Amino acid sequence: MRLKKQKRHRKIVRFYTACFGFRQPFKVLCDGTFVHHLLVNHISPPDNAVSTILGAPVKLLTTRCVLAELKSLGDSYSESWKEAGKLFIARCDHKRRKSAEACFIDIIGENNPEHFFVATQDFDLRKKFQEVPGVPVLFGLRNALLLESPSSFQRQIVKSSEEKRLHMTDLEHKLLSDRQKNGLTSKETEDSPDENEALEDQNSGLQAAMKANRAKRKMIVKDRVQFKRNKAKGPNPLSCKKKKQRLPDIALEKEEKDAGKTVRNRRKRKRSRKDKKLP
Repeated sequence: MRLKKQKRHRKIVRFYTACFGFRQPFKVLCDGTFVHHLLVNHISPPDNAVSTILGAPVKLLTTRCVLAELKSLGDSYSESWKEAGKLFIARCDHKRRKSAEACFIDIIGENNPEHFFVATQDFDLRKKFQEVPGVPVLFGLRNALLLESPSSFQRQIVKSSEEKRLHMTDLEHKLLSDRQKNGLTSKETEDSPDENEALEDQNSGLQAAMKANRAKRKMIVKDRVQFKRNKAKGPNPLSCKKKKQRLPDIALEKEEKDAGKTVRNRRKRKRSRKDKKLP
């Protein structure tokens, strides 16, 4: 069940990011009922609980009107008021205190320009925001948090906006008709020599541009960064010693004999013996 719920939540978040331009970190606007629900069901820390559902970092916000409403409810909601005071404050620009419902409706407006997720336990408020394009709604069910799937109204708005992109706008249609008219007038004035020369100049310029583009295409130009591959290299010349040339056996024997003779010649000494004197 957890895997199915995670997949469903990811699909919903992907819908809002792709169709309405939501970006991370997601901003979640919490009212007093949602903060009280988190406190009663011991869901803490709240930002981690909400980020696990949305699969992205979040920033929890509330308004001064919500804080004033919680404070006016008395001691039973004093802890909820303290917890709500720890959240970030979203600007509401209300000089006089309004209810949380009216405050949220003013902040969201007609198309939710600030891309807020709305976290509330108020069923009527959740139903109202389903009729506003691009407003995802969070709510709690016991010790679990859930993300409502997009309503049919929101899906229909996305479908109609995609169809509008496929068709030409009034401005594009006007530009196309003007070009067609200019083409017809140029065909009518082909007989005049001055205009013919101008057209020839234009054609020559176009041909030159086409040649330049062809030349560029022939040249191998790559936008991506090219990494040089390490080619196979030869051995290090410093680590390679030259092979010693071996002399033939006869030459070695001669060298040994010559060396032996020189040693013997050195050892032989001619000593001059003096005659021993007789007594």
